[in-house]
Amino acid sequence: MIRIAIVDDEKFIREHVKKLIEDKQAECLLDTYSTGETLIQADKCYDIVFLDIQMDGMNGIDTARILRQKTEHTVLVFITGVKEYVFDAFDVAAFHYLIKPIDEQKFADVFKRAVLEVGKKKQQANGQLFVKTRYRNITLEQNDVLYIESRGKKVEIHTKTDVIDAYAGIGELEKQLKQNFYRCHRGYLVNLAFITEYSNDSITLNNSESIILAKEKYGEFVKVYMRYLKNGGGIFV
Repeated sequence: MIRIAIVDDEKFIREHVKKLIEDKQAECLLDTYSTGETLIQADKCYDIVFLDIQMDGMNGIDTARILRQKTEHTVLVFITGVKEYVFDAFDVAAFHYLIKPIDEQKFADVFKRAVLEVGKKKQQANGQLFVKTRYRNITLEQNDVLYIESRGKKVEIHTKTDVIDAYAGIGELEKQLKQNFYRCHRGYLVNLAFITEYSNDSITLNNSESIILAKEKYGEFVKVYMRYLKNGGGIFV
């Protein structure tokens, strides 16, 4: 169930956005607020927040800064009548912005992408990896991934049992796989849990495969790996 908040001091906008959401997403918990202060005072966690920038009292940017202090996972979509605030939105990691009057097709596109982003964030929090292959979208358990190899515009994801070709950049996956994964080379992302040995230019995994360790990354890698082992890391079987 997706939790959504709409914050705007114009009742018409609140009701309009609410209807657009309900037409697209039947299963959701939806709250509306007329001010940033009332949203903050409610002290609730939302997956997506549609937030007006120009409001009486606390404006949308300041409201977003307070929200970001509580959580970095909320998908923020700003609603504004003027484009000059767009650059301020980057400071609070806004997902997108909508210009008033709201175009319904544009809203539908942004909302669809926001829902997908929520799914990715939840999967990441649950130790999962969401990837797109040629024929389908799949979810992998991070603990099943040995390493990822860059192949131009695609990647090869090497798991315990399979090699999966996916449409993604290795940098994009690195952001999703923060815990227990290390970028040992520009073309490789390795799961620390499966390492059995290493040298100054290679890493060997428990399936006997070897991947490249960039020489300029050797010192940093050793520190990261030693810290991982000190914190109780070990090989998954």
